[in-house]
Amino acid sequence: MLSRLALRKCLQLKPLAPTFVGSVRLTSTTTKEGPERDLVNFPRPVRSELPAKVRYATIPEEWFEFFYKKTGVTGPYMLGLGLWTYVLSKEIWVIEHDYFFVYSFFITCYLGYWKFGKQLAGALDKDVDSVADAWKESREVKVKTLEEAVAGEQEAQWQAEGQHLLLDAKRENVKMQLEASYRERAMQVYSEVKKRLDYQVEKQRIEQTIAQKHMVQWVVNNVLKSISAQQEKETLKKCMSDLQALAVRA
Repeated sequence: MLSRLALRKCLQLKPLAPTFVGSVRLTSTTTKEGPERDLVNFPRPVRSELPAKVRYATIPEEWFEFFYKKTGVTGPYMLGLGLWTYVLSKEIWVIEHDYFFVYSFFITCYLGYWKFGKQLAGALDKDVDSVADAWKESREVKVKTLEEAVAGEQEAQWQAEGQHLLLDAKRENVKMQLEASYRERAMQVYSEVKKRLDYQVEKQRIEQTIAQKHMVQWVVNNVLKSISAQQEKETLKKCMSDLQALAVRA
């Protein structure tokens, strides 16, 4: 019960330890945060370079600091001694022939910690760093892939805008072709109408020429019919005399 209260109080006084995901703790990144990210109330967890301080290879230093403020320096030791006495006096922990193996086990673990702790910690740190580097590399590859996908999407959007321009140009070409076809047909209509009008004008001119020629011929024929042979002879004589008179005067 006291251990639970101590642990709860330590969690209230001290910040939470870095979060573990699998066997690797989350690390801080240098990527740009979005505007919606609240880094003040919800900061990114950072993996500590060194482990937290402990005593006797297992007991966290925060537990002792918690008791120092309440009971002084001897508080945590008296608590441990009191609990040990309590569980023995109430026979919660029964002393039997294997009892002393517990002390030998802790002594062995403690000696192994001081003898091989640094080598084991170095090996575990290398393992953790290799896993962290692999995760970081996979994350960078994923980010690069997503950036390439974004660049490809932007290029596709740019090409789509070019398609809009191409479609506009095609529409303009179609409109120009329709306009050229319209003007060609309008010119064809103009030519056909002009031909028909020219035909009518030429027809009227020919009809007038034929009518005029026919009229002149009719007048000449009637005049010739009205002149007798005697009048023709007298007219010829009159003309000859006029010509001689003109020649004498000249």
